[in-house]
Amino acid sequence: MNDKVLVMGASGFLGSHVVKALADKKRDLRIFTRQKSNISAMRHLDFEHVYGDVRDKDSVERALKGCQVVYYCVVDTRAWTKNTKPLREINIVGLRNVMDASIAAGVKRFVYTSTFMTIGLNPSGVASEKDEFNWWEDAPKYVRVRVEAEQLFFEYCKKGLPGVACNVGMTFGSDDIEPTPHGMIFAFAVLGKFPCYWDAHFSSVGVKDAADAMLLAEKNGRIGERYLITEKLLSIKELFQIGIDNTGLVKRLYLIPMALMNVSCFLFETFANIRGMETRFSFTNLRLSRLTKDFDNSKALKELQWKPRPVEESIAQAAKWFASDESGCKNLSYRDL
Repeated sequence: MNDKVLVMGASGFLGSHVVKALADKKRDLRIFTRQKSNISAMRHLDFEHVYGDVRDKDSVERALKGCQVVYYCVVDTRAWTKNTKPLREINIVGLRNVMDASIAAGVKRFVYTSTFMTIGLNPSGVASEKDEFNWWEDAPKYVRVRVEAEQLFFEYCKKGLPGVACNVGMTFGSDDIEPTPHGMIFAFAVLGKFPCYWDAHFSSVGVKDAADAMLLAEKNGRIGERYLITEKLLSIKELFQIGIDNTGLVKRLYLIPMALMNVSCFLFETFANIRGMETRFSFTNLRLSRLTKDFDNSKALKELQWKPRPVEESIAQAAKWFASDESGCKNLSYRDL
């Protein structure tokens, strides 16, 4: 596979691991990030670096020049934000710009990072790629934006974009340098800054395994199809317990009743609003954690020939990394939420 590969959103948690996986395969790599992006997790790798912004059509066209494969890992994950304009600009307008330029450039394959949250709820409790999104009334604006983005992606596939979508679960592993929203909450629990859990679940997957799945989507994925990249549904308690078992920084976890969680979120959001800021510890994120159901990943296992490791291994790695001096997370405070 000698095609030149462009990874957009390469500085993100998943994007950086996609870059590492491609580098391991000795692919001809170009990464696309903004000037201020942190690429410290990848500095030792061999790649061409192009700066730009998906909202800037000229920089997108320059980045795509000579590339035959695109891994699109750009996403604004701020589910808690009340200002949806930047969510739409990055997740929809930026995506449209890149897809337009990709079709014009004649790329051979476009691997798109979507989310498990665009999958519909199945009455059986276990959903698959066949389940169309059906929980509009309960969905926050962030999820609606992600659904709209995925629908736009499939419209472009019908227009000739050789695209494959990967609906990725909550990713865990090392090198979560600018912690993902779920990574931040996990870090707070395993570092003893919030050793509590509530009645909710995360559909989880190791970040390296998710990156491997995306490479397999380039090779084996069917154009115009989506694949659920999740390994296991874990309760918040199970997730945090794995973390504290691998750090030894917390002796036990404490159950917080949902009434108290609601009050806590209200206080955090109120305090953040007073300071003119936003917080990950929000009603929106709390509601999403309680809406997550189980998923059937058999399509990815069969068609992509994906073989993920038990996600518990990746969660243990994440805990050890957050507890290390390298992560810089030991000094996290509630202001960071």
